[in-house]
Amino acid sequence: MLIGYARVSKGDDQSTALQRRALKGAGCERIFEEAASGGRWDRPELHRMIDQLRTGDVVTVWKLDRLSRSLKDLLHILDRIEAAGGGFRSLTENIDTTSPAGRMMMQMVGSFAEFERAMIRERTSAGLAQARAEGRVGGRRPKLTPSQRGDVVENVITGRKTAAQMAKLYGVSEPTISRVLAAARQEAAL
Repeated sequence: MLIGYARVSKGDDQSTALQRRALKGAGCERIFEEAASGGRWDRPELHRMIDQLRTGDVVTVWKLDRLSRSLKDLLHILDRIEAAGGGFRSLTENIDTTSPAGRMMMQMVGSFAEFERAMIRERTSAGLAQARAEGRVGGRRPKLTPSQRGDVVENVITGRKTAAQMAKLYGVSEPTISRVLAAARQEAAL
């Protein structure tokens, strides 16, 4: 059975009408539709469709990016479809994994994606090593300067101000103040 999947981004004034028409024209007997970002995994209709797949079913989309915006996620979804015994077809890109040529095409796409991920990992590691060699440290910059942290510790420990008052004074959250106080107590214990 041909099963269609149509998706539009949430919040946009978009409609799945064009996709639905193309999927019905391709012979889809059942169409799952939803409004959700293609980069998210919490898409209930996608999961419901995959859970209901039977051997021989072919998931059909109007365009590859309707299934997923990320190549990594697309390949993961295609693996789940294949594990359920189903096939995949994209109308616009003319990809059909039920044929040997379509399977080869998806394997080539997967190989390029794996190569791309490896290159990104390699460049990221080299960049981090270079930054460390130059004395830079990753992560966010501290919200409070050392003198502000000292002021927070002094005022809260002496009881002149509460943690909430200091958080408001410096425009940070109370958990930030709590972490500053915990670090000061830990440092004092050493």
